[in-house]
Amino acid sequence: MALKQRLTSQDFDQELLILFDAYVHGGIDRRGFLEGAAKFATAGTTAAMLLTALSPNFAAAQVVPKDDKRIITETVEVKSPDGSGSIKGLLARPVSAGTNKLPAILVIHENRGLNPHIEDIARRLAVDGYMAFAPDALTHLGGYPGDEDKARELFPKLDQKKIIEDFMASAAWLRTRADATGKLGVTGFCYGGGISHTLATRIPDLNASVPFYGNHPAAENAAKVKAPLLIHFAGIDDRINAAWPTYEAALKAANVPHTAHIYAGTQHGFNNDTTPRFDAAAAKLAWERTMAFFEKYVKA
Repeated sequence: MALKQRLTSQDFDQELLILFDAYVHGGIDRRGFLEGAAKFATAGTTAAMLLTALSPNFAAAQVVPKDDKRIITETVEVKSPDGSGSIKGLLARPVSAGTNKLPAILVIHENRGLNPHIEDIARRLAVDGYMAFAPDALTHLGGYPGDEDKARELFPKLDQKKIIEDFMASAAWLRTRADATGKLGVTGFCYGGGISHTLATRIPDLNASVPFYGNHPAAENAAKVKAPLLIHFAGIDDRINAAWPTYEAALKAANVPHTAHIYAGTQHGFNNDTTPRFDAAAAKLAWERTMAFFEKYVKA
């Protein structure tokens, strides 16, 4: 396969994409990926080149620049509930709001920490009229290291129970800011999708939750969900999708308002426009649905 300037998932064998998914989520290490990818290498294309081609290209996919005049951004810290420090994150707000109070969205990153792509997501939400806060779970380990492989190595070292409490504190801090309306939504991607589900079981007055291809909570926790859910699934994502029927049945039994969309033919991570797994049409539709959902339940 000759590597092109802009690749899509159709440029890769599905087995290779599954192998990459296992690497991204800690099922195999870098060496394991390279060994497995060797069978897909061709003349002039090595396994290492395939890994590079599948990995994020942040600069190529930035939608809202850091210096965009429509928004104001700042790095802020929220104290950890256990008193062990704080969690840092990016806060983004629209300039056009002036002194008006803003609806708030908590943005939860993938399993790499607060990388440039998630910062861009927060800025996009600010352009759409929200105060968005994207905390970095890697704060206690030095923060996002600026390198995806290093971030991957750090993530398993996190104390997940502590991080959940930090995200809870971030949600409470964001909702109760003097410049907030008091209405709060949460969205997250991959790992962050799972956290979005979890927060919906933990925050009884959450106004809306929009998980993208995230792990589901245990079925017995579905009855704790009080917020309406909008759930996005990739079509080719057995690792996540296999658990959905059980959780969906639990949501229905608990009368939890929810809508789920499965985007046929897409890969896990289809909304991330920094990698070849990105699907432009599905991402556009999913984002439009997300904005309409937040408009109804958070902004209104």
